[in-house]
Amino acid sequence: MPVSIERMELVNIAGFIKDLDTVLVKLSDCGCFHIESATKMAEKKSGFVTLKEENPYTPILKQLSEISNRTGIKFKSTDYSSVENDSLDKLDKYVRGVRQKLEALKEEEKKACEQLSVHEQAMYQVDHLQGLDADFQQIFNCEHIKVRLGRLPVDSYSKLSYYDDKPFYFTHFSEEKEYYWGMYFVPVAYCEEIDDVFDRLYFERTHIPDFVHGDSKEASAELHKMVEDDKKLIDECQKKASELMEGETDKLCCIFSRLKAQHDNFDLRNKAAVVNDKFYIVGFIPKSESDRFLELFDELESVSVVLQPADANGKLAPPIKLKNNRFTSPFSMFVEMYGLPSYNGINPTTFVAVTYTLLFGIMFGDLGQGLVLAIAGALLWKFKKFALGPILTRVGISGAFFGLIYGSVFGYEELLDPVYEALGITFLPFKIMHNVTTILIGAIALGVLIMLISILINIVTGIKNKKYEEALFGNNGIAGLVFFGSILVGAVGTLLGAKLFTPVYVITLIILPLVVMFLREPLTYWVKGKKYELEGGLTDFIASNFFEVFEFLLGYATNTLSFVRIGGFVLSHASMMLVVMALANQVSSAAVPVVVVLGNIFVMGIEGLLVGIQTLRLEFYEIFSRFYSGDGKPFTPVKINYDETID
Repeated sequence: MPVSIERMELVNIAGFIKDLDTVLVKLSDCGCFHIESATKMAEKKSGFVTLKEENPYTPILKQLSEISNRTGIKFKSTDYSSVENDSLDKLDKYVRGVRQKLEALKEEEKKACEQLSVHEQAMYQVDHLQGLDADFQQIFNCEHIKVRLGRLPVDSYSKLSYYDDKPFYFTHFSEEKEYYWGMYFVPVAYCEEIDDVFDRLYFERTHIPDFVHGDSKEASAELHKMVEDDKKLIDECQKKASELMEGETDKLCCIFSRLKAQHDNFDLRNKAAVVNDKFYIVGFIPKSESDRFLELFDELESVSVVLQPADANGKLAPPIKLKNNRFTSPFSMFVEMYGLPSYNGINPTTFVAVTYTLLFGIMFGDLGQGLVLAIAGALLWKFKKFALGPILTRVGISGAFFGLIYGSVFGYEELLDPVYEALGITFLPFKIMHNVTTILIGAIALGVLIMLISILINIVTGIKNKKYEEALFGNNGIAGLVFFGSILVGAVGTLLGAKLFTPVYVITLIILPLVVMFLREPLTYWVKGKKYELEGGLTDFIASNFFEVFEFLLGYATNTLSFVRIGGFVLSHASMMLVVMALANQVSSAAVPVVVVLGNIFVMGIEGLLVGIQTLRLEFYEIFSRFYSGDGKPFTPVKINYDETID
């Protein structure tokens, strides 16, 4: 299956207003129509305006949303033929009735909960005053003595002796870890003074509600009964609400499905342009869906459907739908994160899939850990539909492959040696810690290769789209390719003993490309047959282009060195497993499996996360920046969104 961008066709639909709703239903049901605002196309058609109407289905959907929020029931798409012919007023009356019944039950439950809170608080206070035999009302009705109930911190209790000369008496009935629960008596004349004393001692006063009667034992028994009655009332309200919704949910789902479909279709009316009794709709469909799409309107003779090439009108940029094969499809997520390509651009998903899988495998290389990662990815996709699952499977297999090359199995570097010896393979395994220099040089070489491929892709796409400055004269064009390639060839030749940096070589293959990059704007105008005019003067032109070329040179150097991180993570992974193995050698034989398993889990988690992030960074900053511009808009076919509620 080829990997590319889905070809689109521009769709123009015109008809009478009486058919507008029917057309919109067909468009949302077909699943392949990307709608645009028709006013963008209809500006030249005198009299065309956009419909600005309030959606009549919104109020009822808001009521359904309120019911859903109160009960936790999620309305889903279902067959609504049983309510299809009911009037909007009838449905509104029905939903309003259910909501009012539910609100009444919820209000009753709310009041019961408030009462429960009050009664539980009073019960908590009274239960800590057990031992007070006198009636609460008699205590509080004393004429000459004031009584304060509450709790006093343990630290403050020991300080009461400092106030023995004060006219009060404190007694406690129970104690907790941090408090004494009790009461103090004070003559009315000294009440304010003693209250201040106890405030400074952090006494927390308890106010016994008026509904509490009798002594502490009688009051406690009464309050316990009140709490139980409150809980029964709450349970009863919840049960009634549950029974109400159990009987109404199916019909409410039918109503929701019908109204949500009508609501979303009605919203599409704002995309249409109308004049008098006619409407006009514009959008895009995949070219592969053309025949099926046209068949939808065979029965609507008064509706005209005209298909045109996607780029027939410059005011509307065609939406992007990526076409990927089975291997590359999961990696389209990374492309979409960066931004979709333009319609006439290229789909980089294949390049991303290959390079990401390759780079991750090189850095993560371990046969055992790679297989575990692959299996984990497969399970995450199968049971959770986790988007990263298929990617984990692919990079895990890549990691396992490079683990075979490195001879590493869960950190055991010697485990595969007998296998290769038996097979007569002498060049494997490739011992990482014995070939540090080779790994770092190889990482740079691989990075250079990827950069050169990226530049070639940019040249091809630039010429295709007639972006000559980028394709011919830019740092990622032919001039940049000649300059960068010549530097690399010359450097390699020097290392091998060849003297390539001769005056002719330097002038023609290094200095001349730099001059071309410096003059890229005038040269682009010349290629297009246009006259170039300096806007800011010669001095500004020289200064700005000098610094841009200097930035290009820095970019070549920094981008190349960025790929050293590939080798760095190869060494990092191997080093971390060496630490795990060293720890395993320090413990008893019984604890070795535990250390090895936990160490592998830790390394897989940390290293897998870091390698994944760093590989994505290389893709975005070192590769995409050379040939890719994510300025496309996604293909989003209109459909009824039953998961969206109207709040």
